[in-house]
Amino acid sequence: MDETRVSRLGTASVGLGSGAAAVLLAVSAVGLFTPPAAATDVRKPDTPTVTVMRGKPARTVPFVADRVGEAVVSLNSRAPGVLWGIKGSESAVVSAYVDGRYATDIVIPSDQPITRSFTLGHLKKGPHKLRFRFADDRSPQGASSARLDDVSVRMYGEESDEALVLKNAPVLYGRNLPDLGDRFQSSTTDTPVFAYHEISPAQTAGHKVIQYTVIWSNEDGGTNSPALMARWGRTTDIEWAYRVEVDAQGKPVPGTGVYQAPNHQTLKFAGSYENSRPLLETCTSNNNLCDKVDDPMRFSLAPIDSLPAGRTREHMMDMNPWLYPVMGQEMTREGQIESPSNPDTPGLGDQRTYLYLAVSHTTSPSNQAGNVGLSIGVRLKGSDKLYTSNHDVASWSITRNGAAATTIELPVGTKPSDVAEVVGLRTPVQETGASVAVTRITRAFFLQQDYLPGTSFIDWTGERTLTQSAPEATLWTADN
Repeated sequence: MDETRVSRLGTASVGLGSGAAAVLLAVSAVGLFTPPAAATDVRKPDTPTVTVMRGKPARTVPFVADRVGEAVVSLNSRAPGVLWGIKGSESAVVSAYVDGRYATDIVIPSDQPITRSFTLGHLKKGPHKLRFRFADDRSPQGASSARLDDVSVRMYGEESDEALVLKNAPVLYGRNLPDLGDRFQSSTTDTPVFAYHEISPAQTAGHKVIQYTVIWSNEDGGTNSPALMARWGRTTDIEWAYRVEVDAQGKPVPGTGVYQAPNHQTLKFAGSYENSRPLLETCTSNNNLCDKVDDPMRFSLAPIDSLPAGRTREHMMDMNPWLYPVMGQEMTREGQIESPSNPDTPGLGDQRTYLYLAVSHTTSPSNQAGNVGLSIGVRLKGSDKLYTSNHDVASWSITRNGAAATTIELPVGTKPSDVAEVVGLRTPVQETGASVAVTRITRAFFLQQDYLPGTSFIDWTGERTLTQSAPEATLWTADN
C-alpha cells in the first residue's frame, strides 16, 4: 500500500443491527500493491461512542457483516486522567470481545484521542456483537473510565490481499516476567502499540513471504536508551515478530512459520494456532517472543499497513505520530532523562532536544557495514562545535546499510532555523579500510512541546563518499 492509509481504501457499507447505533462495515476493493482507484472513505455521522467505566457493565455494539471475511475494528480511544508518563495512571485497559470471544486488549495511554485498529479474526456473514469491557484487573488504579469514539468495523473479503495478511497475522500475548512487574505489566511498560507487514517473493514461483513487525513502547532490557537513540533514532523497540511463506492460494506452507525467539534467534513456530494465526508471547525483557503462551493479556493488533520500499522502520512511527509521546513519556516516568539535559554527555537527554534524522548510506564492501559505520554530525549557526549522533562512541554508530534513522542531541531550545550544517562521519568500530557512501537524507525534525513530530526541514539527495583519509563530508547546509 506504500503511503496509502487504510482509511483511504475503497469501502462499502452494510446493514446495521436492530436498535444499534450505526456501525460502519467496510470492505476493501483494492489489492496491496496498487493504489485504490477512486477510493472513498465511508463515514457515518452517527458512528457510536462507547464509554466504559470501572466496576460498571460492559457495553455492546451490534453490527451486521455483509460477507464472510476478516474483520478489523477501528476506533479513537481516550481515557480521562490517564497519561503514560504518570506512575499509577499509565493507562486504561479495555477488553474487546466479538460474539463472546475474547479478541483483544486495548491499552489506552492518553486522555487525548488516538486512532487504533485491531483485528477481530474470521467472521461469517450476518449479525454479530462487539462488546467492550473496562478491564478493572489490568488497568492502573488512576484510570476510572475509557471512551471509544468512531467505532467502525471493516470486513475484508476472503480473496483479498488484506485478508491474506490478516488471517496469518500473529496474536501477541503480554509479558509477565516477575522481575519487571506483575502479570499485567504490559499495561504499564513495554506495551505493544503497533504492527505492520512486509511482503516479498518466495523462492517458489507464485509463493509469497509475509513478515510481521511489532512496535513496543520501549525495551526494559537489551540496548540502553542513549544507544537506541544513536543507532536507531528512537527508544521504542521495533522487532520483526513472525514470518511465513504462503502458496498461490494464500495457504501457509507447512514448516515455514518462524518467529524471533530469545537472544534474537530465528526458530520454527511449534505453538498453537487460532485458525492460521500463531499465538506468541512477549517473554524477555527486550521483547523477544516464545511460542508458548500463559499471559492473561492479549493484543490482536491489525498489521494492515505495509512498510514502503526504501523507508526506515521508523517511518511507521512518523505515519502514526502518537507513538512519539508514548515513547517520551515512558522515558520520563522511568527516570531515564538526565537533568539538566546536556548534549555534551552521553546520557539520555530530553527527547525534544534531539534532531530526528533518516539517512541512506552504503558501506563498500557491503559486508563491512558492521565494522565501519556512519555517524551524523550537526553544527549550529555561529559555532564550530560539532554535535554527533553517537556521542563519539564508535559502537553507537549506524552499522547497517540502506535507510536508517538516528538522532543528534542538541542544546535545549534549538530550532530548525539554528541548524547550519549536517555532516556525515565515517566511524570505524574495527578499521578495515572500507568506504561509506551517503546518498540521502529523507527527513529531519524536532519533537514539539507535546512530543509530536514537527515539520521536516531537510530533504537532500546527492553522494558523499567517506574514506579512511577523508572521513568527514558536508551533506547539507542551511544555504541549500
